[in-house]
Amino acid sequence: MSKVFARGSAGARRWVVVVAVASAFLGFAGLAGTRARAALPVASLAASAPAQANFGTIKGRLVWAGADVPQPKVLAEVGKASKDPQVCARDRAIVSRDLVVDPKTRGIQNGFAYLVRPSGTNPVAVQYLVKQAAKVEIDQKNCEFIPYCTAMHQEQVLEFKSSDPVNHNIRYAAFTNAPLNQMLPPNGKLDQRLVAERRPIPLACDIHPWMKGYIMVFDHPFFAVTGPDGSFEIQGVPAGQQNLVVWQESVGYVTAGLARGTPVKVAAGGVTDVGDIKLVPKNTALR
Repeated sequence: MSKVFARGSAGARRWVVVVAVASAFLGFAGLAGTRARAALPVASLAASAPAQANFGTIKGRLVWAGADVPQPKVLAEVGKASKDPQVCARDRAIVSRDLVVDPKTRGIQNGFAYLVRPSGTNPVAVQYLVKQAAKVEIDQKNCEFIPYCTAMHQEQVLEFKSSDPVNHNIRYAAFTNAPLNQMLPPNGKLDQRLVAERRPIPLACDIHPWMKGYIMVFDHPFFAVTGPDGSFEIQGVPAGQQNLVVWQESVGYVTAGLARGTPVKVAAGGVTDVGDIKLVPKNTALR
């Protein structure tokens, strides 16, 4: 089934991310550079997730609806970075990641898919998530934030690290969490405890102005980050009516209902496939 959810007042705004946490584990699992014990791959975590009755799965795919696939903008050419060129863009150009579309599948990477005010809870999923991925890691490597989009539960610890031999700084401002503006030296690390936020937290490095990313923090385990083919999967969702939101940087809320989400009925023991959620080009703010 294919659906178009356009931004606006009347219609708003599968590697599968097997669930995601752009560093953690999702509903039952999460994707994106997760550190679980010895950095177990998310796929392994998802495959070993315990089965539960009265819970289901939501899956879908965020796709580009335009005729032409947008090309990423070059932010720093090889050897020509405006700062620390001996490290930044030394071997490859740094390109924008605000709208990453796979030309083959037309899937859009780095979108957040999550439930808003979920009906019901799943403590087992939270416990499993935190046990398997107590820390969610964001690296600063080649003068980029890796991963670009990170989703996590508030009971997980967020660890910033730097694999670069130059200084970086980490800066963000949020609605609920205290702002952060912290220097991180070469090979440095910084742990942060964050509480749930209603919206993505923009992440930046002022030393290297092209560096940016996003963090979303939840008080439930029902979230994912879309994979390279645009797919996402949220497991362990309580059966019944739920509200799904898909957010992508270039447009904001993609699904109808904006921040309130679009209704999805989850069947116990089943998989609810919402199909292709299409991002309409005219709604994007391409840079």
